[in-house]
Amino acid sequence: MKYNQLGQTELRVSELCLGTMTFGEQNTEQEGHDQLDKAVDYGVNFIDTAEMYSIPPRAETFGHTETIIGRWFQQRQNRDRIILATKVIGKADDFMPYVRGGYTRLNQRNIELALNDSLMRLNTDVIDLYQIHWPDRNTNFFGRLGYQHQPDDSAAPIEETLSVLNALVASGKVRAIGVSNETAWGTMEYLQLSQGGVGPRIASIQNPYNLLNRSYEVALAEVSHRETVALLAYSPLAFGVLSGKYLANQQPDNARLTLFPSYQRYSNEMAVKATEAYVNLAQEAGLTSSQMALAFVNSRSFVAATIIGATSLEQLQQNLDSTTVDLSDDLIAAIDAIHRKWPNPCP
Repeated sequence: MKYNQLGQTELRVSELCLGTMTFGEQNTEQEGHDQLDKAVDYGVNFIDTAEMYSIPPRAETFGHTETIIGRWFQQRQNRDRIILATKVIGKADDFMPYVRGGYTRLNQRNIELALNDSLMRLNTDVIDLYQIHWPDRNTNFFGRLGYQHQPDDSAAPIEETLSVLNALVASGKVRAIGVSNETAWGTMEYLQLSQGGVGPRIASIQNPYNLLNRSYEVALAEVSHRETVALLAYSPLAFGVLSGKYLANQQPDNARLTLFPSYQRYSNEMAVKATEAYVNLAQEAGLTSSQMALAFVNSRSFVAATIIGATSLEQLQQNLDSTTVDLSDDLIAAIDAIHRKWPNPCP
């Protein structure tokens, strides 16, 4: 297992990070603990969660994943071995009205309430990486294309959000901060405000990045390199689509898209054609398509950690083993050829 510096912080994170959003929905608490044990035994020291998990979000399961992880810390007494990341939600009045009275702006009241609740559920005194789950403002994230400017007076300004995070770092409750589902403009705004003395420097950005969605390369990859803001790549298997298990209209038992068919971000006609090409290429190279897809993300110089998720220990083992896969220059070229034929079929 390789370990990478997280931005300009002193934190060194494993190149694979265990994502946990299935804990409490698709996975039981015991299954979640088994996954955590297996990942840590393999060398993973980085765990990512969020206050809103389990997924899909429901009032009945809000915070369940953090609670499961907190009980694992309590049982294993290993909090000091783990770099723990969680997130606070942005504006969600329309689809999570059950959170904090239905008003979840990224202001002092909401961030402080969210953090203190997360600390309690996670059974810890400090969050190593505290992330803004998505922007308050109207902008492009979660697959939205075609930016249209819509001034929103109810959105908390980034300067206000960063000032609150600054106080939380000063209090010792947070070690480092990051953003998620953010744009190039938003990332640079956080950095410029920090440079101006408003608050701490963001260490990372957690955005989607996979063979079906390489849009991060267009603008944000340069930001990652020039500003030392690490990418934590989520959805590296595109909701599991890149495993090939959904091809030919298959619906595997208990798979995410079988259980939650509304998750169609990576299932359009162009995506299916590209997925077929990547699956065939992996087979020709003697690899599983999952391992090839993960190894590709792992190999990108702007990625500090690839966030993997699984619903079984068998899936988790295959994902972990991607760290042993080195893609040849010829295989990378073949991957790029498919990308040129079907460039970013999924936003």
